Amino acid sequence: MLKLQYSDFTLECGTDEAGRGCLAGPVTAAAVILPEHFENVLLNDSKMLSEKKRNILKPIIEQNAVTFGFAHIHPTKIDSINILNASILAMHQSIESLKIKPEFIIVDGNKFKPFENIPYETIVKGDSKFLSIAAASILAKTYRDVYMETIHEEFPMYNWKQNKGYPTKEHREAIRKYGPTKYHRKSFRLLPEQLKMEL
Repeated sequence: MLKLQYSDFTLECGTDEAGRGCLAGPVTAAAVILPEHFENVLLNDSKMLSEKKRNILKPIIEQNAVTFGFAHIHPTKIDSINILNASILAMHQSIESLKIKPEFIIVDGNKFKPFENIPYETIVKGDSKFLSIAAASILAKTYRDVYMETIHEEFPMYNWKQNKGYPTKEHREAIRKYGPTKYHRKSFRLLPEQLKMEL
């Protein structure tokens, strides 16, 4: 069972992102404040759960959360500020969209920038330690997946509904054959043989 709280603050928000390593589509973050005494034995890091379980948990999280929010940062922005800054920006925007301002923020990973002077803590593998970060990881992943399934309709040859923009062999083959789309991150090495540009 994951822990409910890291700090002594009542309104503690967990935040996490999904899609950082993808070649196409947004990086998506979510932020969640869970109520006191919240329990769920299924809830875990989204990467440990099947798509079916994530989709079962999504409405449970949304119905039980004190407040939740999510945000997409799209490829043009990712290319202009880099993926780390885009991930942090997505987290900031998801926290900003919460209906209630958190008193403390716990962040999955080891990189974050201060948000509105709210105290925070970065926690490596936080999504497998704290319920609110696990909940945020599930919302970020499911909202991003829905987005990728939507843009799949526009460019079905990349099979984003299956690979969700991750660098699978099939995805790379499609890039080789059809070239990149407006949804591809131009600053990423889309093909292994691409030469790294000197920036």
